[in-house]
Amino acid sequence: VQLQESGPDLVKPSQTLSLTCTVSGASITTTYYYWNWIRQPPGKGLEWMGAIAYDGSTYYSPSLENHTSISRDTAKNQFSLRLDSVTPEDTAVYYCVIDGRGWDAWGQGTQVTVFS
Repeated sequence: VQLQESGPDLVKPSQTLSLTCTVSGASITTTYYYWNWIRQPPGKGLEWMGAIAYDGSTYYSPSLENHTSISRDTAKNQFSLRLDSVTPEDTAVYYCVIDGRGWDAWGQGTQVTVFS
């Protein structure tokens, strides 16, 4: 299974960040697979942001759920992250990750910088 993140490198404060993860080697509708977004700010640990399940159900970190949305396009086998009203604190490497119930696979990550 391979995952590849895509999206902008730079975003201005208060704008919306949109990232897409393109998946190959597995269907995002495969039963019991969960598709996650995880980020790592500079000098800090990994932060789980949320996930979309095989059936389309979504789950969010309580600290981010008010301005985070995860969706999917089953025809393209992609899932996406939307983060509203970004601030410099949202600067991070963003990863898409599959939780395959006993195994996982990560995209290479994409650096997003929020600055004016």
